[in-house]
Amino acid sequence: MRSELSATSMLFEANRARGAVRFDVHARDGVTRRGALHESGSLRVRFPSPEDQGLSGVFVNTAGGVAGGDRFDIEISASDAARLTLTTAAAEKVYRAPGPAAQLNISLKAGASAHLSWLPQETILFDRARVQRRFDIELDETASLLLCEIVVFGRTAMGERMEQGEFVDRWRMRRGGRLVFAETVRLDGDIGAKLARSAVAKGGAAIGTALIVPGDEALVERIREASESFSGEVGISAWNGFAMARFCAQDAARLRADMMTVLARTGAVLPRLWLN
Repeated sequence: MRSELSATSMLFEANRARGAVRFDVHARDGVTRRGALHESGSLRVRFPSPEDQGLSGVFVNTAGGVAGGDRFDIEISASDAARLTLTTAAAEKVYRAPGPAAQLNISLKAGASAHLSWLPQETILFDRARVQRRFDIELDETASLLLCEIVVFGRTAMGERMEQGEFVDRWRMRRGGRLVFAETVRLDGDIGAKLARSAVAKGGAAIGTALIVPGDEALVERIREASESFSGEVGISAWNGFAMARFCAQDAARLRADMMTVLARTGAVLPRLWLN
């Protein structure tokens, strides 16, 4: 029996997906162009259409989703004055994991006067999914950033809920070499019961975060002016030279609509894939 379990574990490990993307972008004569690109495993990035100034990239996971034991690594650097917007071809699905958690590692760097927009479509966690995600962000004092993430705990439109599992989300941001933001969100075990608590999500199935650099009280007030149009709960504040908006809604569609309203107030241009 032990040998059978060992063989099953080895087979499981051999079938885990691995993917990595690493590239840099640079600006020449006011136009952003891609530099060196490295891709491996099931993760790809495509640049669908040239733009007058900025560059857009779309991530594609050819594995068809994320499962336990998978690992994906993304490392992106925007040099001085470059402008880059990133999204995903579709919502990323994280499936149940009987073994180790999936690992998602994202590293973002922006040089002087560079701008990075990280705008993936939502991440959907199925029941008993296990995933650990890490963001490491390094910004020059004059760089700007728009980073948005939506996490959905089960597809409510399909009658699905995430009851058990693990979700760990670690964010670290440095600006000018100084740590200005550090946060770790951890939900594990009976996630469905925890989300039902008033102090957590009050029964909501979707949460989101928007990190906006630079951000100040004037931006906060512009976003608060749209508060009557929100269908979920939205809170925003500014400190240390950046702003952060928090979202919680009963389903992904409502949260996505609220997120789009907030992003419009920042002056952001949404990827075309968000509008389909």
